[in-house]
Amino acid sequence: MRLPTITEDSIALEPGDELILRFRTWEDYEELLTRREDKAGLRIDYNSNTQEIRIMSPLPRHGNQVDLLADFVKILLRNSGKDWQSFTPITLKRIDRQGIEPDHCFYIDNRLAVLGKERIDLETDPAPDLVIEVDLTSMTEPENYEAIAPSELWIYRDNTLRFYHFSSEGHQEVENSRWFGDRDLKSLIPKYIERGWEMGSSVAIREFEEEVR
Repeated sequence: MRLPTITEDSIALEPGDELILRFRTWEDYEELLTRREDKAGLRIDYNSNTQEIRIMSPLPRHGNQVDLLADFVKILLRNSGKDWQSFTPITLKRIDRQGIEPDHCFYIDNRLAVLGKERIDLETDPAPDLVIEVDLTSMTEPENYEAIAPSELWIYRDNTLRFYHFSSEGHQEVENSRWFGDRDLKSLIPKYIERGWEMGSSVAIREFEEEVR
């Protein structure tokens, strides 16, 4: 396995690698975003509180689980009669404070505010209504989203799904999603994500849709 490499012209990480650069500025973060060029598989986050830049190269299983989880959300939204707009990949920024690239995000109540936009500017546009993160080789903490402040954050890690709500007072872990409070998602989601890895995505999606119909 190769060591991570960052040069003036490129960034190269092996799948599953994570690189943390400490005592960095917002300008360093913006420069790395530019130097990433077409390597969309690399995720680059920045937190001004810790002055850290995190560069991550996800594993194939990570992409599979993200895709499944996003599909499950879409099924739940359709069954609830809700419209949405979703994005992946996307870079969310609060200038000089936080920059993060969620695995997937959804605009539900605020979808009309972002329809047709090539770029989301959180100085004028609303934050996502729902952000989902899947952790395999890296760890997402709710604090990573304090400045971005989506309405709700889901973190899936070690076959466990956690929900967080954000407000002006910060984040709070809750037992149920505000969007699908009538569903036992903490049991359903892990069950069908593992089902998808073992039997295939199409099987898991079909069975999940039948379960929640």
